[in-house]
Amino acid sequence: MKILVVNAGSSSLKYQLLDMKTEAVLAKGICEKIGLPNPRIEYKHNGQKQTFAGAKNHDEAISKVLDILVNKEYGVIKSLNEIDAVGHRVVQGGWLFDKSVLVTDEVLKNLKKLDDLAPLHNPANIKGAKACAKAMPNVPQVLIFDTAFHATMPEKAFMYAVDYRDYEKYHVRKYGAHGSSHHFITLEAARVLGKKPEECNLIICHIGNGSSITAVKNGQSVDTTMGLTPLQGVVMGTRSGDIDPTVVQYLGKKKKLDVDQMLTYLNKECGLLGVSGVSSDQREVLEKAKAGDHRCQLALDMQNYSIKKHVGSYLAVLGKVDAIIFTGGIGENGLETREAVCEGLENLGVVLDKKKNANFHRGEIEEISTAKSKVKIYIIPTNEELMMARETKAIVDGLKRK
Repeated sequence: MKILVVNAGSSSLKYQLLDMKTEAVLAKGICEKIGLPNPRIEYKHNGQKQTFAGAKNHDEAISKVLDILVNKEYGVIKSLNEIDAVGHRVVQGGWLFDKSVLVTDEVLKNLKKLDDLAPLHNPANIKGAKACAKAMPNVPQVLIFDTAFHATMPEKAFMYAVDYRDYEKYHVRKYGAHGSSHHFITLEAARVLGKKPEECNLIICHIGNGSSITAVKNGQSVDTTMGLTPLQGVVMGTRSGDIDPTVVQYLGKKKKLDVDQMLTYLNKECGLLGVSGVSSDQREVLEKAKAGDHRCQLALDMQNYSIKKHVGSYLAVLGKVDAIIFTGGIGENGLETREAVCEGLENLGVVLDKKKNANFHRGEIEEISTAKSKVKIYIIPTNEELMMARETKAIVDGLKRK
């Protein structure tokens, strides 16, 4: 079975084609600047990279990607008939979708109700699904929701202490994000630990430009740091993370910005970028910090401190923890971040092996805790696309059994 995985944004579209017999990636790439000047399509296969002219809309982007995949010279399949299903990332499943679903008219109709929760992402995600359905009308289209893995959170974790009637009417609550990543890491951690997922208690630190920490109990998410939107939680590349809500009113008045403008500010101009004044890229901030830049060092300290606070709180929530997992671009590659987060947690049973941490191998699963550590510490590379493909395959296999 071959599955195409699509992650459509407002002006971009990432794609991967996977052979599910081996879970190997046959080809992948991205359509950039869709509908903007100088659009381009990047295509990678067999260790090669090619670039093609881009697209003016999502329909054209999908059409061009499919043409590339079946091209006689550099394509990886002979016919579109080899694509058995398409899986689409959708950021927000809200209160309506707690698992992956097959695309139907009813599903698309219900999804419109969630636009307010993810106005920049959900409509773009659905554009990708509609474009694929138009190009391949007989191929099953599956939606995989970032929020679905967190649907197991108990009320005490996902509720906000607002008027309960507002929760009932407006569905304001914590939904979380990065669900495919946290789900994949849960399964991988269980495999590495030699346990069934339902036997595992984990703290997963998905740290990148966007970051979320998740507490997993008996294989299920019981709490996570991102909330109604991905703005809540730890300090991130351009997001402020947790903040007193009054800041929105106070700064809004001072800067003469309305609520929407303030949310853009908190999402796009804060975090590492805002504090350092240098960049949202941790590598650049770290370089400046090592050269003595106080604001850059402060930005890193704030980020690491915010992560450590949540790890500590989840140690308390879970009681018994089998492992702490670092994943995501920074989690997998940022040795300084891992050391800073784990430092001082020794009395809670978390003991990092600094030598192992410093000598890690990129792209590999590695244990970086000492033999004395009661809680194991791992680096596990994430693979959201593979998790999406697995979810898609499960839906299609279910159709075949009916």
